[in-house]
Amino acid sequence: MHQLAELARREPDRIYATEFRSGELVAHGMAEIAERSAVFARGLAERGVGQGDRVACLLDTHSDHLCLILAIARLGAIWVPVGTRLLPAQLDYMFSESDVGLVVAEARLTDKVRAARPDMPLVLREDERGLAAVLASTADLPQPDVQPSDILMISFTSGTTGRPKSVPVTHAMMRFAAEAAARAARADPGEVLYVWEPFHHIGGAQLIILPLIRDVTLALTSRFSASRFWDEVRACGATRIHHLGGILQMLLKQPPSPRDRDHRVAVAWGGGCTPHVWEAFSDRFGTSMVECYGMTEASSLTTINDENRPGFVGRALPWFDVAILAPDGTPCAPGVRGEIVVTPVGNGAAALFTGYLNSEEATREALRGGRLHTGDLGEMDEAGWLKFHGRLKETIRVRGENVSAWEVEHVVAQHEAVAACAVIPVEAEIGEADIKLFVELAPGLPLTPPELFEWVRGRLAPHQLPRHIAFVSAFERTPSQRIMKHRLDATPAGDWTRS
Repeated sequence: MHQLAELARREPDRIYATEFRSGELVAHGMAEIAERSAVFARGLAERGVGQGDRVACLLDTHSDHLCLILAIARLGAIWVPVGTRLLPAQLDYMFSESDVGLVVAEARLTDKVRAARPDMPLVLREDERGLAAVLASTADLPQPDVQPSDILMISFTSGTTGRPKSVPVTHAMMRFAAEAAARAARADPGEVLYVWEPFHHIGGAQLIILPLIRDVTLALTSRFSASRFWDEVRACGATRIHHLGGILQMLLKQPPSPRDRDHRVAVAWGGGCTPHVWEAFSDRFGTSMVECYGMTEASSLTTINDENRPGFVGRALPWFDVAILAPDGTPCAPGVRGEIVVTPVGNGAAALFTGYLNSEEATREALRGGRLHTGDLGEMDEAGWLKFHGRLKETIRVRGENVSAWEVEHVVAQHEAVAACAVIPVEAEIGEADIKLFVELAPGLPLTPPELFEWVRGRLAPHQLPRHIAFVSAFERTPSQRIMKHRLDATPAGDWTRS
């Protein structure tokens, strides 16, 4: 926070962030962000928030939220980001898991928070008045001694396959995450980064302090919309966009437009870009692609592919070493699949988390011998370039063969009538499991399960073919647009079953 104050003094008018308000683009300078965050810090302190206290934020993506996070960090308190779409039972779990003492929420979420915790101290933000109206205070601004190893944020994993785990993220880890994001996005002076991801996901959180360490601007938007995406990108002058969780595929499914290349975006960076999508997106929208791999437990990013090699997620960042290990812990030969394991190098020890909250078993499974066992499947070539093949727990054993759900999904998603898809294992009459494929169709493009099966038959190996196909109107997704697979029907029932 000392850096924010110094930049506010030296470059008060430099734009920290922009946002859309009633269709207009509003800019916020460095001095304004510094002053608002100080006001919010005083207001929180007046409500008893001090060093180490946990403050949950159920807020949309806007400048008030940005300033509140900076205020929490300034107090040495701990930010607990929570999704606005969660249900009361989920909120209750997260409040309990992270020992929250105060909630700051959008006013429209009052009933939801009260249903979760009737007695929880609550600060409400009205759209018209903003947080300044409720956090205004003349209290002294505390000056805590905040260390890099102190916890800044408790981040909950996306929970696509089960109950979210809570990851303590230190101030040092957030700095590593921001440095990695700057490298991946090629955040040169003057670049504008379009921020569609909510701050409660590490993809959005890692960008919060980026204007403090690079001369860049954040362009905030309230939520992701495939139909509005490029219009907003043009309006805010964005030069960098982030992709994750099928975002590129969603944008490719939008109708072609003469304005597809009418924008300033030079780099699309993120994760989940297959070679097919890489080529299609780059050709259509004229962007360079940068592919990454990582997880919150290791400060968001571990590898970066910024050398235009489709199919790879890159090489390790300088503060990490990445290896592929067999189940017995021995290194795999180049080209052989195994678990992706991350080891800190040099000062990289500060970039690795020290364990999940309230879960010794999960911590023991993830952290062994000073290494992070990611639970992800990958392979590496002779030069240290990594390929990602999905989650180990999403490997389906079909009649003695291992099938990566991730690989099947990325083939099926190439069909023009498929808007989104997901694969899970279900009980089999013969063998360990059968593959069940769920499909959300693109509007106006009819497709039957037998037609889809015939299409994939020529693109997948026999053991990768689905036995059951079910059509859904829409998938339940996390705010980072990942499909929540644990909500899918895990029975063999479906719209079609292969004989």
